[in-house]
Amino acid sequence: MRRRSLLLATGAAAMAGARAVRANAEPVDVLLVLAVDVSRSVDEDEAKLQREGYRAAVADPAVIEAIRGGMIGAIAIAYVEWAGAEYQRLVLPWQRLGTAADAELWSERLAEAPRASLSWTSISGGIDFSRRVIADAPFEATRRVIDVSGDGVNNSGGPVEVARDRAVAEGITINGLPIVNDRPTFGRMPPVPLDEYYRDSVVGGPGAFVIVAEDFVSFGKAVKRKLIREIAALAGPGIG
Repeated sequence: MRRRSLLLATGAAAMAGARAVRANAEPVDVLLVLAVDVSRSVDEDEAKLQREGYRAAVADPAVIEAIRGGMIGAIAIAYVEWAGAEYQRLVLPWQRLGTAADAELWSERLAEAPRASLSWTSISGGIDFSRRVIADAPFEATRRVIDVSGDGVNNSGGPVEVARDRAVAEGITINGLPIVNDRPTFGRMPPVPLDEYYRDSVVGGPGAFVIVAEDFVSFGKAVKRKLIREIAALAGPGIG
C-alpha cells in the first residue's frame, strides 16, 4: 500500500508538471503513442507488414472519420520503435492529424523512415520511453494512450508490470496488440498464450483493452479496429 501511495503521488506530481508545461498547447482529443516491437523475432517481411499495417490504418477513411467525429476533431500521434532494454527510438515525433491530408503525410513519412532490428524484447523499456514521449508532447489532451504491439513477452529490462503501473498512475491507458506468431522467440515459446500475457501484464488504465492479430498478414485489419476504438473511446470488452 505504501509503495502504491508513493507511486500515485509521484504520478500526480508528474501530471501537474506536464499540465503546467502544456497550459497553452493546442488541444487534441487524444495523445496516442504507437509503440512498436522491432526485436529480432520480427523478421524483415514481418516488419514490412507491420509498418504497412500502421500506414494503411492511419490513412483509412474509417479512421479519419473517427478522428473527425471527436469533440475537437483532431488527434496527435507519435511513432516509437523498441526492442531490448537498450533500444527505444522516436521514429516519428508528434504530429497533429485532423484531415485525410494530414494522415497521408504521416503515412508517407513512416514509409521513408529507416528501420532497425535488434535482439530481445523489453516491453517495459518501450512503455517507459513512451511515457517520456507523452510528457514532452506539444499538445494537450484529456486522454493519453500508449498502444503497444509485439510478438513476444518481456525478456529484457525491468518487470513490465512495474512499468505499466507507473504509466497508469500518471493517468495513461495502455492498450495491447499482441501478434500471435507460430514461431518461437529465440527457440522458446512464451510461458503463457501471448494474448493472456498482454491482458495480465501489459495493458492497464481506464478502458484498457487487447485486440489480437492472429499473424502479421492480418495485422493491418487489427490495427484499424484498434485505432478506431482508441480514437473514438468506444466501449467494448476490456482486459478481463
